[in-house]
Amino acid sequence: MNDRPDPLEDAAMTSKTASAAMRGSESDQSCRGILQELDRRGQLLVISEEIDPIHDVSAILSIVDEKAAVRLDRIKGHDMPIFGNILSDLDRVALALGVAKSEIQEKLLSSIASPMPPVFVDDAPVQQQLFQDDILTRLPVPTFFSKETGPYITAGLIVARDPETGLGNASYARIKMLGPNEAMIGIAPNHHLAIMARKAGAKGEPLPFAVVLGAHPAIQLAACFYLGLGDDEMHCAGSLLGEPVRLARCKSVDLAVPAEAEIVLEGHIHIDEPILEGLVSEYHGMYEDYGSGVRVRFECMTCRSDAMLQVIEPGYHMEHLYLGAVPIAASLKAVIRRSVLNVGEVAVTASGSGRNNVVVQIDTPRPGQARRIMSICWGAVSIVKNITIVDSDVDPWDLDAVELAKMTRMRAERDILIVTDLPADRSEPQESGGVIAKVGYDATMKAGDRREGFDKALPPPDSYERMRQLLSRVKPEILV
Repeated sequence: MNDRPDPLEDAAMTSKTASAAMRGSESDQSCRGILQELDRRGQLLVISEEIDPIHDVSAILSIVDEKAAVRLDRIKGHDMPIFGNILSDLDRVALALGVAKSEIQEKLLSSIASPMPPVFVDDAPVQQQLFQDDILTRLPVPTFFSKETGPYITAGLIVARDPETGLGNASYARIKMLGPNEAMIGIAPNHHLAIMARKAGAKGEPLPFAVVLGAHPAIQLAACFYLGLGDDEMHCAGSLLGEPVRLARCKSVDLAVPAEAEIVLEGHIHIDEPILEGLVSEYHGMYEDYGSGVRVRFECMTCRSDAMLQVIEPGYHMEHLYLGAVPIAASLKAVIRRSVLNVGEVAVTASGSGRNNVVVQIDTPRPGQARRIMSICWGAVSIVKNITIVDSDVDPWDLDAVELAKMTRMRAERDILIVTDLPADRSEPQESGGVIAKVGYDATMKAGDRREGFDKALPPPDSYERMRQLLSRVKPEILV
């Protein structure tokens, strides 16, 4: 951690108060509350000029990126607005969860440890309208990048159920439009959704599923946890919200979806019907060619009477990165601290595209613990590639501080571990045959490495306090 207090910590109560204000007497389980609060804070860019969904929507979201959330009120050829970039920085993630930025990880961990079952409601805003034909053509789905071969639904939270156990699952997958009621879904083979679809296919059946757009950001974050097959992310989402997720039963499939989302698409995944995808963007900012996805058919769409389409700008863009990085970091810490009690904060960095690069903080590490943590991380999440272990005085989210620790506390010949032929996710840019070499860096202090020790050269605390008081009188804005 930094030696000097973080001024953002003083905003903790402000964040909690704003979150309560967004909820009112009954908490808001849509994206509308956070959009209103961001608008009030001047952090929502609203554009009323007509925007072309082919590439221009993507260009706006890319240019603005982490600077602001965006709402586009007029999309060419459509009546439905688009919004995006709501979770494109950690301050907005904290706002959505109603905590200070420093409390995000513990909030997520608490939700894994203390899940809260959902409840069912009959009068669901997301079911105010029902459509059974020309389903996808009603949506202003953007075409994002120049080499992609069609428009993609990128903010689709996928709800499904294991056909053997009946246990629920929530996750994300990209969906490419093919026609009015058909699309292609891209799922990694080791993805829980792919496993469930194969189970259904083995019985000669398609897998019922629903695509949820515009649920509360806490529900979206919960869907990105790395949990065990059968662990239901909706239970974690309830804990994040501080109350059960309100669910509505779908109209055409035996599933339940967040009742206050904007849009729900109901249909089936046909695992036995492959569809060649072509080039598609990935989190690292480049294209991948995965070959074939599989066909999906939609039976109906339900939505609010004034529905908006949520969009996540894919590729190397901040909302896409943080939506993966923040839950993955919490999931990793949950696994690590089962074996290593002195683990601190875990970060999954933007420099690693929110997926590949992990920094783990550890308090007074014992011999061998750094390498043990590396092994745990690589075993828990195959997408993780590089891991750095730092002491408790280093903020793992501060890459400058992490690099300084590597430069001053690490001996390359002793503290760098390279392991070849470890399993890699198919999205890994350099994987070959499903494996890749991975690197671990032990950037912790070791006794005897420096005669002078590792104390930072800083003025004494009382001098800092006197000068903070002076600056608060003569130039207070510099302390913000």
